[in-house]
Amino acid sequence: MSVRVLVVDDQDLFRAGFGMILDAQPDLTVVGEAADGLEAIEKTRALAPDVVVMDVRMPRLDGVAATRRICTETSAKVLVLTMFDVDEYVYDALRAGAGGFLLKDARRDELADAVRVVAAGEALLAPTVTRRLIAELTERGRPRPELACRLDELTERERDTLRQLARGLSNAEVAAALMVSEHTVKTHVSSVLSKLGLRDRVQAVVFAYEAGLVKPGAAAATG
Repeated sequence: MSVRVLVVDDQDLFRAGFGMILDAQPDLTVVGEAADGLEAIEKTRALAPDVVVMDVRMPRLDGVAATRRICTETSAKVLVLTMFDVDEYVYDALRAGAGGFLLKDARRDELADAVRVVAAGEALLAPTVTRRLIAELTERGRPRPELACRLDELTERERDTLRQLARGLSNAEVAAALMVSEHTVKTHVSSVLSKLGLRDRVQAVVFAYEAGLVKPGAAAATG
């Protein structure tokens, strides 16, 4: 079944270009476009896309606010496209529920793959975005006790899995690190998300740092 995509950007050329790239893929279908956050919300409700490719800086309603409402009010997943050197909203967008971040200068095959990854419920963060996220979490200071105590809800193996997710590892890499099967990793990831009430792997990464399970300095080199 084809992945349904809504492309959101306030610049016509970017919107048209991304749409053409994605619609050319046999397994992706662009069902609509939007030029700002409010229109993105309206189109998401009307067209029911699987993935919303979201710009950050837009008139009327920015991409962070739109992402928060889309992730709260619909089942669509959000992939944020950003000009990383000028956007300062990485952390807030992740907290809002974005399933991934990708730079606007990514190759066309990277964009298509990113949509597939987010549609499948996997986390996707460009390495530079991962470093930015870690830096932001470091600046925010000490772990939050109310989150740290919730780690007790996880088994030891689930905590190990969450640590590896926080390093940005894929299921295959987590499996290799913990010497278990990918199927086992998927089971642990699903259990972690369910027990902690998290939407996806990206939110799990944020939780791991905020709860103090992972110290930012220890993972920065891997980002």
